[in-house]
Amino acid sequence: MEVDEESPYELFDDRFRACQGDTRLRKLFSEGRWLEGPAYFPAGRYLVWSDVPNNLILRWDEMSGHTAIFRQGTNYANGNTVDRHGRLVTCEQGARRVTRTEYDGTTTVITDQYEGKRLNSPNDVVVHSDGSIWFTDSTYGIDSDYQGYLAQSEIGASYVYRVDPDSGVTQVVATDFVQPNGLAFSYNEQLLYIGDTGISNVPDGPRHIRVFRVGANGDLSGGDVFATCTVGAFDGFRLDTAGRIWTSAGDGVHCYDPDGTLLGKIRVPQTVGNVCFGGLRRNILFICASTSVYSVYSVMLSVTGTR
Repeated sequence: MEVDEESPYELFDDRFRACQGDTRLRKLFSEGRWLEGPAYFPAGRYLVWSDVPNNLILRWDEMSGHTAIFRQGTNYANGNTVDRHGRLVTCEQGARRVTRTEYDGTTTVITDQYEGKRLNSPNDVVVHSDGSIWFTDSTYGIDSDYQGYLAQSEIGASYVYRVDPDSGVTQVVATDFVQPNGLAFSYNEQLLYIGDTGISNVPDGPRHIRVFRVGANGDLSGGDVFATCTVGAFDGFRLDTAGRIWTSAGDGVHCYDPDGTLLGKIRVPQTVGNVCFGGLRRNILFICASTSVYSVYSVMLSVTGTR
């Protein structure tokens, strides 16, 4: 292991050298409470993210560097993503639903129940190229009044779901999780990575990412543990087009090769909750960490797009 005190990078494998860019983190915002769900809009060149306990979504403009409130009263929004039509898709923990913000600013409810029972508190979300919406449904929004509203789970478990793009039916795709959290497709969408942060609720619970093979009809198979977090727990993460996983952790952002090797870390002075890629060439890593948002350029991230 090599540590350069002048750089945020921590090297574990020589392959990580090619991923390093900026020699420092840039702090974009520092007035939050617990920041999550970054999502980048390339057409407008802006970033949005959730401040979950403060019940806000904020917006940072890349051209001006200005941060402003994007939405107040978000129903304790957590995870966000941008669908294939440039619309914001949001997990609302307080309202226990997944919504989409339309072009005119109105909100469409994508799903808020499974088999007639209310969801727990949707946590993170991704959109497949076929239009299906996949999300995790942990209990963090009903565990207390801090990030939602204290309540009992009607379903009695925490599942991973897929919303069919044609029928709108919400179906379970994975059941054997304690607290399903972050999720992301590989670039070719043949693999789906899902995190489990069950350590937060269960002694010696999971703090790992599992990898599943995605079938043609949305069925998942496999589910082996891909990586286990050594500092804190993996929350949100994204993959680049080379298949590397860039994931949140207690000491920063950890970068894994598709073969499961920990290549290196980007040290961040706060606990990281989630990340996303953005910028004109999709080679800026945006990092939500506790109360702050950071960015760092990585020179070798594929410029053709990321998930």
